[in-house]
Amino acid sequence: MTDLWDPILVTVRLAVYTTAILLALGLPLAWWLARTHSRWKVVVEAVTALPLVLPPTVLGFYLLLFMGAQGELGQAWQALFGQPLAFSFAGLVVASCIYSLPFVVQPLQAAFEALPRHALEAAWTLGASRWRAFWRIALPASRRGFLTAAVLGFAHTLGEFGVVLMVGGNLPGETRVLSIALFEHVEALEYDLAHRLSLGLLVVSFLVLAVVYGANRRWPVGGAR
Repeated sequence: MTDLWDPILVTVRLAVYTTAILLALGLPLAWWLARTHSRWKVVVEAVTALPLVLPPTVLGFYLLLFMGAQGELGQAWQALFGQPLAFSFAGLVVASCIYSLPFVVQPLQAAFEALPRHALEAAWTLGASRWRAFWRIALPASRRGFLTAAVLGFAHTLGEFGVVLMVGGNLPGETRVLSIALFEHVEALEYDLAHRLSLGLLVVSFLVLAVVYGANRRWPVGGAR
């Protein structure tokens, strides 16, 4: 049972941390992308969406160089915390945040872009600050995009393989996630264990899609009923 539960716990913990961090960082980024007219918007959008088209092993390779002992981030992390970033759980979180970034930012950006601007302008006219208008009007009206971003970010992290293998390796209880454990069981011809893990991921994936589509039907764009 340990062979099953250890990677499950590591994967769920990784998905929770990654989703929480991405929602905190993705909200201001998505809001800026939805509202800005800067000429840099296209560049930022392209960088944000890059993990969608870049092979995971390529992304993982460059992240490994960046977070390794000779990389800038790796050296800074070592100096601050006295331990390596690559091949650690913290390294997995950093890599997962980068790899799952578009799955959180893009739904939020789409939800913010769908907001009627006159609602925000009315709030500003009535004396509400931009910060207050964001929290009281924009965010509640964008709950559909927020839920979609949270669910997709969580689910996408559950199924990562190439990036986490390159950056985290396969350390039991530390970086051994479900996708890597599944691959190992198949390699060892342990199809019974592989089937259990695969079935679990299949069920979770279906439930994730059901939640997203159900929420999209209940909460129309803009938050109207």
